[in-house]
Amino acid sequence: MYSYIKGELVEIIGEDLIVLEAGQIGYNIRIPSQVLDYLPGIGSEVKIYTYLYVREDAHILYGFLSRDDLEVFKLLIGVSGIGPKGALAVLSVMSTDDLRFAILSEDSKAISKAPGVGSKTAQRVIIELKDKLRLEDAFEAKLAHKEDSPVRSVVNSKKNEAVEALVSLGYSSSEALKVLSGIAITEESSVEEILKEALKSMAFM
Repeated sequence: MYSYIKGELVEIIGEDLIVLEAGQIGYNIRIPSQVLDYLPGIGSEVKIYTYLYVREDAHILYGFLSRDDLEVFKLLIGVSGIGPKGALAVLSVMSTDDLRFAILSEDSKAISKAPGVGSKTAQRVIIELKDKLRLEDAFEAKLAHKEDSPVRSVVNSKKNEAVEALVSLGYSSSEALKVLSGIAITEESSVEEILKEALKSMAFM
C-alpha cells in the first residue's frame, strides 16, 4: 500500500518506534533499533521505506532507511517461525549486509544473537534464504546504500572488497565468506591486512 513515507520526524518512542508526520497525519512506524543511530534530529525531514503488516486486530507499519533493508525484511518474514517481530529483532542486531554474509556462510550463531531467535530458527533462516540470496546482492546493496540511505558500513565495504579479491584468486565465495567470518574486521583494518589474515587462515583449511 505504501512504498515510502517522507515527512517530519516528530517523536522517537523507545528503541523501535518513531512518529513521522506527513500531510498532517502522524504515522507510528516500527523500526530496527539500530536505525536510531542514523536518524536525523527531531524536526528534520526523513524518508522511510515502509511495509504495512495487517492482522485482525491491528495494522502495523514497519520502516527502514533503504529499500534494500525493506526487501530483506520481507524475505525474513517469509521464513516459517519468523514473524515481523522476529525479523525486526534480527535487523536490530545486524545490518542487511551482515545478515547476507551470515546466511551465505551458514553462521547461525550470529543470527541467533537476535532476541527471541533460537539456534533452530536461525538454521531455518539459513536453509530457507540461502538460495534466495547471492553474493552479488551484497555488492549491489553497497551501491544502493550510497544512493538512498545514510546507513553505510565501512566494515561491510571492506569485507565485500576482500571477498571479491579472494574470489579473483580462485577461492569460492563460500570459502571466502567462511574465513572472513572468523576474522575481526574494524573500520581501521585495511583490505590488505584483511586479505593477509584470510590467506593465513586459508593455508590451514
